[in-house]
Amino acid sequence: RSVVTDSLTANEAAPVAKNNAQQILEKPQVPVLCYHRIDNETKGDYSITPSTFEAHMKALSDSGYTSIQPAQLYDYLVYNKNIPDKSVMITFDDSRTEHFTIAAPVMEKYGFRGVFFIMTITLNKKNYMDTTQIAALAARGHEIGLHSMDHTMATKYKTDTDWETNVIKPIKKLSHITQKPIDYWAYPNGVFNTESAAKLQEHFKLSFILSQKRDSVYPLQTVRRVIIPDISTNSLIKSIKRNF
Repeated sequence: RSVVTDSLTANEAAPVAKNNAQQILEKPQVPVLCYHRIDNETKGDYSITPSTFEAHMKALSDSGYTSIQPAQLYDYLVYNKNIPDKSVMITFDDSRTEHFTIAAPVMEKYGFRGVFFIMTITLNKKNYMDTTQIAALAARGHEIGLHSMDHTMATKYKTDTDWETNVIKPIKKLSHITQKPIDYWAYPNGVFNTESAAKLQEHFKLSFILSQKRDSVYPLQTVRRVIIPDISTNSLIKSIKRNF
């Protein structure tokens, strides 16, 4: 006759405890960089020249940094999984064509992979990535995330229709393009409140703000990033150490 015991069978695994919000907040933050425009014409804090971008990637490589993806960050924050000592996440907002033609090849040259947050309203439009390029990025090991339908801030989503338009339908569209889940979000303008973070947690594993304070209840939905302007490589490394 069989013997019933309280021990787990060979086919069962003990449940893995998840960190709570306070434990997540107490963990050392991983540097998350945010780039926008990469060209020689545009000026301002949201733009960087192609030569500077390559210098940044070389500096990160020379300094021993390893790029990680959001799934690795999630497992680190929630389950205390190990990540490389000098981890960095390289992210891009706004779906620009140069993210495909310039950023991705440069990153791949140095063994990095990035995270591209897409506005679905820009699909196949001039100066923005088309569906073929987005699918190619996903196939090459980069992560595709959502940056809303049209850059309307999440704090303005009040009705079910707002959420359907800006989150639910775009998730389905990007998932169809990439043939992968869309598990990550970047807030338009980095703007959030507790209500929007709570709602986004229903749809995403992680959501990314900018350099403001994280939400104490929803730290997974308020992961900090810093915008990287056209600065020297020394300033880049100092910024990473200062902000994280």
